[in-house]
Amino acid sequence: MKTNRIILTKDGSHTLYNCDIDEHYHSSYGAVQESEHIFIAAGLGEIIEKGLSTVNILEIGTGTGLNVLLTLSRYSNSDVHINYDGVELSPPEIGEISQLNYPDLLGIDKDLFLRIHTTKDKRMELAHDFIFSNKIESIHEITLNDKYYHVIYFDAFSPETQPDIWEINVFKKLYNSIKPGGILTTYSCKGQVKRVLMQAGFRIEKLPGPPGKREFLRAFRD
Repeated sequence: MKTNRIILTKDGSHTLYNCDIDEHYHSSYGAVQESEHIFIAAGLGEIIEKGLSTVNILEIGTGTGLNVLLTLSRYSNSDVHINYDGVELSPPEIGEISQLNYPDLLGIDKDLFLRIHTTKDKRMELAHDFIFSNKIESIHEITLNDKYYHVIYFDAFSPETQPDIWEINVFKKLYNSIKPGGILTTYSCKGQVKRVLMQAGFRIEKLPGPPGKREFLRAFRD
């Protein structure tokens, strides 16, 4: 049975530590600052600057829901309509989620945060022009529309603990689902991750990481 502990990270935000696999859901140097740096600024922020009226987002590894909340916090009052699809095979328990301090830090209603985790496999409006769904499925089994997503947050556990999530067939599937000009970001900068991204067709670049991490990867479908 999966056991998670709540950890206070260096920027004052919580993360969960999975005792079974000996891995944190987010950086212990700062959960919020890591997600903002890698997924919001380097991924979604770049797409928002293109002036699109609608942005479709896919997250692999919804986990604690932090990336959902950050996206909601930054862009729910913008002129952009956001469709956000999460995929998480093994979500944390709601009792653990309810203790995380993200709603207080980001000024978001806690009941809204809990709705993200308690409404499964249904599309729901989290805010005006912000539609969210969370699939409790394996990325291997889920069907994705071709050339649909503008942004992919790839936030699964590491290749060492979840090697099947980082295989070439997964990244080929994601490549087919992303629009030309779309962006995939991930915290991992390992050689094997770079290789499978390129084999799948992505163009990649290394960017300076947040505190505690030297580099991370951003990948494009040209």
